[in-house]
Amino acid sequence: MNRALILDFGGVITRTLFETHALTETALGLAPGTLDWQGPFAPETDALWRDMQAGTITERDYWRRRTAEVGGLLGENWTEMSQFVRAARGAEPEAVIRPEFRAAIAQVKAAGLKLAILSNELDLFYGADFRDRLPFLADFDVIVDATYSGILKPDPRAYAACLDQLGLPAGACVFVDDQRRNIAGAEAVGLPHVHFDVANPAASYSKALQMLGLSKELSA
Repeated sequence: MNRALILDFGGVITRTLFETHALTETALGLAPGTLDWQGPFAPETDALWRDMQAGTITERDYWRRRTAEVGGLLGENWTEMSQFVRAARGAEPEAVIRPEFRAAIAQVKAAGLKLAILSNELDLFYGADFRDRLPFLADFDVIVDATYSGILKPDPRAYAACLDQLGLPAGACVFVDDQRRNIAGAEAVGLPHVHFDVANPAASYSKALQMLGLSKELSA
């Protein structure tokens, strides 16, 4: 039986916007230190992030608010996350891709396993043309994006759609996501999973590879 690694996009494949504040400030012409919200890296100082984690607002709500805030700093009326991401990352999208991700998918491909992305907002947040600037996406057998399906994780139908397109049962796959609610959704459908730690991506990818029977660890 074949197996597959299923990845969220967001903080699993790319460095989070929290980690790249300095790059964003440079790209947007903002003074260093202007962007002080740190999400999972300092939740005690980010009340909006705590609201999102508590389920008071959605992840999309969180980023709508941050998008509007940053746009306002520039005198822009940004209403779409893709406007923020394109301005912050459009010049060098490859610069924010996690090296641990590249190493992991190289191992998966070498072993002949399948690759999939299961995202709630890949094109919504990044813009459809962003994909064209990331050649590695051609290595993925399946990309399921709720931007178009309208079925968001943790809805069981989102995971089922990905598994159906892969042609594999849940037990043959490992799902990786940095949001606890999406991990809970995977648990509910019996999908093996790794709760991705954005502060230690190498360990998270190593665990996923080991669960797929690929024992070589990634360096931190």
